[in-house]
Amino acid sequence: MTTTRRHLLLGTVASVASASAALLSASLFPRRATAAGAAEIFEINYTDAQWRERLSPQQYAVLRREGTERPGSSPLNKEHRPGTFACAGCALPLFASTTKFESGTGWPSFWKPLDNAVATRQDRSYGTVRTEVHCRRCGGHLGHVFDDGPPPTGLRYCMNGVSLTFTPKAA
Repeated sequence: MTTTRRHLLLGTVASVASASAALLSASLFPRRATAAGAAEIFEINYTDAQWRERLSPQQYAVLRREGTERPGSSPLNKEHRPGTFACAGCALPLFASTTKFESGTGWPSFWKPLDNAVATRQDRSYGTVRTEVHCRRCGGHLGHVFDDGPPPTGLRYCMNGVSLTFTPKAA
């Protein structure tokens, strides 16, 4: 059988449709958070039902199911006051506002976490290797860290704003 331009075009359309469906499925149904799973033990542990009661649906999807919020959707992108960013799951302070910077990615970004605030693990989802960042106290998924940040660390902690809260520094 001779391959025609029509067969080639139909094959390409089918491949794109399949990839699009997979991406849509991944965004609507994020994978279960292994960082918050039974394999690791954290200081703060709640049942799945308790987490659902404590968190908004968006927070639950990100913190407990490793989802990702839409870029540019977090009000924390525009937060520039002195203060502290904490875990929305357990209130552990995570980042000082002095380490926040504008990365242009659409998510709050920091060049350094507070001491003993976060933990990392390798994330091999979606056909790539990344470093996932989670709260060291409750295991909540925060985002990922990349090596394209500013000095002095050269790191970019790209965090989901919905996984954070902000407390301004007292005047």
